[in-house]
Amino acid sequence: MDLDILHRYIAGDATLSEKEEVARWLDADKKNMKKFLAQRKLYDISIWQQESIPVAKGTVPLATKQKRWTFRTIATELSKIAAIFILAFTVLYSFMINKDNSDPAIMQTIFVPPGQRAELTLTDGTRVWLNAKTTFTFPNKFTANTRNVTLDGEGYFNVTKDTKKPFFVQTEKYDIKVLGTEFNVTAYSGSPDFETALLKGAVEVSSPATCSKVHLKPNTRTYEKNGELKTGIIEHQSYFLWKEGLICFFDEPVGKMIKKLELYYDIKIDVQNKELLNNRYSGKFRTKDGVEHVLKVLQLRHRFSYIKDNDLNLITIK
Repeated sequence: MDLDILHRYIAGDATLSEKEEVARWLDADKKNMKKFLAQRKLYDISIWQQESIPVAKGTVPLATKQKRWTFRTIATELSKIAAIFILAFTVLYSFMINKDNSDPAIMQTIFVPPGQRAELTLTDGTRVWLNAKTTFTFPNKFTANTRNVTLDGEGYFNVTKDTKKPFFVQTEKYDIKVLGTEFNVTAYSGSPDFETALLKGAVEVSSPATCSKVHLKPNTRTYEKNGELKTGIIEHQSYFLWKEGLICFFDEPVGKMIKKLELYYDIKIDVQNKELLNNRYSGKFRTKDGVEHVLKVLQLRHRFSYIKDNDLNLITIK
């Protein structure tokens, strides 16, 4: 389904033929309703934000007062990238700093559907980019002595410095404490992988379960291995281009690539051709072109075939 048509349908601006097209799409597969509701939730949040809280100067609203839903893509065209080009959509979601602390803060939750991404600005000016299949919980204003948010997935943070109010990112296993810095966190629940990569400033990563702590300096990262936090340098800065709509791989085993594609696109990939898993690959893929385009590019280097079963949400590689 074309996202522009879906957005016009949700906003009430679709033509009769577009309404019929959306209706047929919803009837075709029960899974399409889940995708529709995810888009609808983002729209409802944007309407709430636009009508109840003023938009900060210099930001781009998701909806106008006439309830027209607009999107701003943050994917930039990079010349001479010989790779895949994968689906991305960006939502800019911003709030005015609320100086009235008499009202209690209200927690908000945003979920980014598979194959998409979102961008939002918190009330303190902190900017957050969210990767596919990420759930992010945050208050509509910060009223206490700390700024606490919760992340399940992957997020890139550019935190506004406030020495009186530390910024905490809580994940399933670890907490990240900062004052003002720029860093990336990968922490999907149910996944054994955890990583915090620091680009600017300083952060402290701690485990509530073991009371262990790791302090990071710029251009370093910490990751979990065998239940413990290890540290190392950031080897590939361009990895963080995911927030601009690019998925980057650097001499990675195909098996690891497959795991990321399954995660980002919420699809099961059964690799029956085990020889394929022994190969390694480097490349940049734009999110909006989808998982099948990634596989077609891999076919240029490695011989295999695949079958997609939409009913089972399964791709079988032979």
